[in-house]
Amino acid sequence: MIKDLLQSTPEIALFICLALGYAIGKIKVAGLSLGGIAGTLIVAIFVGMIGGITLNDQVKNIAFAMFIFTLGYMSGPSFFASLNKKSLRYGWFTLIEVVAVLTITAIAIVVLKLDIGTAAGLMAGGATESAVVGTATDAIAKLPLPADQISALQANVGTAYSISYICGLITIVLLTSQFAPAIMKFNLKDEADKLWKQISKGQVDEDAATALPGVVGRVQQVATAAGQTIAQVESDLGGRATVERMRRDGQLVEYGPATVLAEGDVLVLIGLREDLTRADALVGPEVAETDGLNLELDVAEVLLTGTGFKSGTLGELRDKIPADQKRGVYVTGITRMEQGLPVQPGTTVNAGDVVRITGAKKDVSSFADRFGVRLNTGVKADFIFIAVGIILGMLIGKIVVPLGDVPLSLGTGGGCLLSGLLFGYIRAKNPKIGQYDPAAASVIKDLGLATFICAVGLSSGPAAVSLIEKYGFSLPIAGILITLIPASISLFVAFKIMKLPAPLALGSVAGQQCSTPAITAVQQQAGNTTPLMSYTIVYALSNVVLPLLGPIVVAMANALG
Repeated sequence: MIKDLLQSTPEIALFICLALGYAIGKIKVAGLSLGGIAGTLIVAIFVGMIGGITLNDQVKNIAFAMFIFTLGYMSGPSFFASLNKKSLRYGWFTLIEVVAVLTITAIAIVVLKLDIGTAAGLMAGGATESAVVGTATDAIAKLPLPADQISALQANVGTAYSISYICGLITIVLLTSQFAPAIMKFNLKDEADKLWKQISKGQVDEDAATALPGVVGRVQQVATAAGQTIAQVESDLGGRATVERMRRDGQLVEYGPATVLAEGDVLVLIGLREDLTRADALVGPEVAETDGLNLELDVAEVLLTGTGFKSGTLGELRDKIPADQKRGVYVTGITRMEQGLPVQPGTTVNAGDVVRITGAKKDVSSFADRFGVRLNTGVKADFIFIAVGIILGMLIGKIVVPLGDVPLSLGTGGGCLLSGLLFGYIRAKNPKIGQYDPAAASVIKDLGLATFICAVGLSSGPAAVSLIEKYGFSLPIAGILITLIPASISLFVAFKIMKLPAPLALGSVAGQQCSTPAITAVQQQAGNTTPLMSYTIVYALSNVVLPLLGPIVVAMANALG
């Protein structure tokens, strides 16, 4: 009865696989979890073994197009921002990954006599890059082969991917967070602390958010500061607190830096918590009575654009603001591709990054207008912009260039990835159009990939057992090598040639694999967010380049097989 139900209504099977897959993906063994995508694939393969349960190609293609376009869209600003002299040195890690995984896969094809689908799935899993599954199956569909053979090869992609992905995931997480520090004999937490102090440039952690609100307001009655000017009071409070309102003799009055304070004046101070704790001693007692003095703090998410902003450190960004315009504005967060970066003067910020600022409304508005645009959280997605981008990507994917007997094309995956990059870049340059809220984009990306992976798993189920019996332990071993060798080469380059600090070296290696579990493990060991500084750069590059290897590995396997 259940078999008949799933065969007649495969959409039920889809959501069963999603629910069980994500539940399994959350299970942690020795601190490791597979994640929802890998969990969904494994469940789908087992459900697919029932036979006759498939999602049609239209569902699979639409889901993958939405995923890969969104991936490109989210990566676009960071990808193009990374194409500068300072960031491009991290491109070596992506290059090492590409050359190594293709070379090892080519050796595996010859030695193990792998078919095209198994080779593509092995490489996708070893590189821990799910998007390769889609671009490779797209390329296989265009081969001049009988339909049943194409279906069999596409099924093998999913099975080989699931095996090598599990092995690759465990390998990269353990290598970056445990083995590398032990072999290189360094304490990652100590190294991360050292780097944190370096990028803070000896300053107090000026803008870092804490468990308590970092930016606060206080109402102080002038006593100790009587006879001093507004400028002197702000300087005594560290130069980072500002007077936002002043009341004298019961009336709000105009004031300026040269205004001399009298005993009994009441000031509204805005600043960092650690600075304003000294206000009682330096200004006078805090008072509870605030009639007419209420001042609402504003918090804004500002998308940095290329119009009024050039890449540089957070300290350089702050120095570009005239003294009279940066009063009362505090950076309390920086995110790049949904990853939080250290809020320190030495942290590099690029066009496309989102900066969270806090302060009085007029000050926040001035900052936002100067360096970018304030994100409108009320608008979640510009469906016209998104739909046009996906259409363009599908059209690009239909372009075919003959390479010998192999019709080489980017397919829907490659086409939508490129159009996503382009449209993401356009959005960063013209932020008033094409909004795609990060939370909405993340849901679409994950749902699209999970649906596609489920479709692949359901079709892979019937042939999974025979493929495993045919290759045995050789597939897991090959998957481990595809992950381990390029990562080891990159560690050598990072430490011995580029002389990178340990957190940046390990972040780069996690980034070349586009491995969120790996960077999470590294960050936990480091105790701060310094590894994300390199991870986000390499991730942006690899996230674009690796999916394009799908058609290449198919052509290579076809030529070598």
